[in-house]
Amino acid sequence: MTGDDLANLYRAYIACLNRQDWPALGQFVHDDVAHNARPLGLTGYRTMLEQDFREIPDLRFNIELLISEPPRIAARLKFDCTPVGTFLGLAVNGRRVSFCENVFYEFRDGKIRQVWSVIDKAAIEAQL
Repeated sequence: MTGDDLANLYRAYIACLNRQDWPALGQFVHDDVAHNARPLGLTGYRTMLEQDFREIPDLRFNIELLISEPPRIAARLKFDCTPVGTFLGLAVNGRRVSFCENVFYEFRDGKIRQVWSVIDKAAIEAQL
């Protein structure tokens, strides 16, 4: 898979998340996916994402920066949203916040197998 192919696959994955098309998630995410070294499997990963959308009903993933070097993707995702209650241990309670996530993905067999993610919590704290 070329860098462009992998980047296009990743953009399709982000579109899937933004549509909340959970049945299609398995097209992009490996059955044995791990997130921040926690083995979740596809079902656990889907559960994590569904919980994110319950806690942040207006959640939308926006790619700000994307680097594709197969079999890895590095991305900076930008969020502008209103979490309904506590988010990352912070009492956001419906206030609009903007923040970024720096995330690395490793693909295997054309699907996301590993995810390493860091959210800029300090940016949220500064807005509260």
